[in-house]
Amino acid sequence: MREIVLTGIKPSGTPHLGNYFGMIKPALDLVDEGQALYFIADYHALTTVKIPENLNRQVYEVAGREIYQSYIGSSANPGFRDFAIAALIVADRQVVDRVSLDINPTSRQILENLVHLGYLEKLIHAGARIHQPGCNGCIGMGQAPATGKISLRTVPRNFPGRSGTKGDQVYLCSPETAAVSALMGVITDPRQFDAPYPEYTESRSIKINTDMLVPPLTPDERTAIELEKGPNIQPLPDFTPLPETLRGPVLLKMGDNVSTDEIMPAGNRILPFRSNIPEISKFTFSRIDESFYDRAVAFGKEDFFVVGGDNYGQGSSREHAVLGPRYLGLRAVIAKSFARIHWQNLINFGMLPLTFKTPGDWEDIDQDDLLTIDDIRNIIQKGKTLTVINETKKRDYRVDHALSRRQVEMVLQGSLITVIRKKSG
Repeated sequence: MREIVLTGIKPSGTPHLGNYFGMIKPALDLVDEGQALYFIADYHALTTVKIPENLNRQVYEVAGREIYQSYIGSSANPGFRDFAIAALIVADRQVVDRVSLDINPTSRQILENLVHLGYLEKLIHAGARIHQPGCNGCIGMGQAPATGKISLRTVPRNFPGRSGTKGDQVYLCSPETAAVSALMGVITDPRQFDAPYPEYTESRSIKINTDMLVPPLTPDERTAIELEKGPNIQPLPDFTPLPETLRGPVLLKMGDNVSTDEIMPAGNRILPFRSNIPEISKFTFSRIDESFYDRAVAFGKEDFFVVGGDNYGQGSSREHAVLGPRYLGLRAVIAKSFARIHWQNLINFGMLPLTFKTPGDWEDIDQDDLLTIDDIRNIIQKGKTLTVINETKKRDYRVDHALSRRQVEMVLQGSLITVIRKKSG
C-alpha cells in the first residue's frame, strides 16, 4: 500500500522545533508491488492535496525508518525560504555519512542569493551536495535513489519510478523534515528534534541579476536567424482534422488515477527525446503496458480510443503525455473524470476528452472492443452529449464533452497550433 505523510510547518510564534505541528495522512490509495511510498508535506498542503479521509497517520508512526537520501529543491514548488531554513537547521552540524543531502536550487537567482547571504556555505559545510538549478532529480534526471531505499524529497510528486529508479521509495516532505532527518539518518518528527527553531527573516538585499536578461530580437533580426537543428530535434508531426466518423479499437483500458508519468514517463532514458516525438512516442503507456507502442504501430497509427477511470491524467502537466499518444493515433479518451490540465492538453492537440454519462459503463468496455461515434464533427458543435457504439458488444453508451466553442474548433481542426496557423495566414 502506498501512503502519504503530511507533517506541519512551524506555527507562527513557536520558538522551538519540539513544538512543530505533526500530521501524517496517507494518500493515493494504490497498490504497487507491496512497497510503501510516503508523501511528507507541510501542514498547509491539507487544504490543497486530494487525500482519502480514511487514511490518517501521525508523523511519529513512521519515525525511525532509515533514510538514504534527503533532497531539497527542484524547479517546481520550493522558494528561497525552503533552502534558507534547511541551511539554518544543519548549520554547525553534520549530515549522517551514509545520507546524501542533495540541494537542487530552483533557479540561478536563488542559487546566487544562497551564496550572497551565506546559506550555501552552511549547507556545503554540513555535507550537502549542490546541483545545477532545474528539474533534475524530480523527473529522474540525476540524483536517482537506491532501489528500495527511502528518499525524502521536497518535490511535488512521487509517482512510482518518477525518480529514475524502479522500486523507489520516495517520501515527499517539508524542508524542515528533510533537513532534520538528514542529520539523524532516519525519518524524524521535528517535534523530537531538540533545537531552537531557526530565526529566518527575509532579506532586503536580494540580488536580481538583470544583466542575464536578453531582450527579444527585432522582426528584421528574427527573419535573418537560421535555426540549427541536430538529428534528435524533429518538427512536430502534422495534426489531422477530426474525421466525420470516429471509429477505432480501444487499445488500452485503465483504472483510476492514471498519471502523466504513466502515460509518458520521465527519466534520463526518455527525456533526451523530448524534441523528437517519433522517438519519445515509443515509451507511450510503457509503464502500464510495455506492448502498447508495438500494438499501436501494428494497427498502423490509425485512429483509436483509450478508456480510463477517475482522475485520468493526474500529475505533471507535460505536453508529451498527449503528444506521444496523438502521434500514434489516439483521437479520443473516454474516462469517468479527468485531471484539469491534462484535459486541456488533450484538446490542445486535437483529442476529444469524453466522460461517461453513466460511470458504470466503464465496466462494460474491454480492451480491443471496436468503438464508433457517427457524425462526430456535427454533434460536438451542436450539443454536449454523444453516443458511442460498441460494435464488438452491440451496445451503446452516452458520453459528454465539456468543450467551449473555441475548444471545439481546436479539436475539429486537429490542434490549437493549426487554429493559430490558419488565423495568422
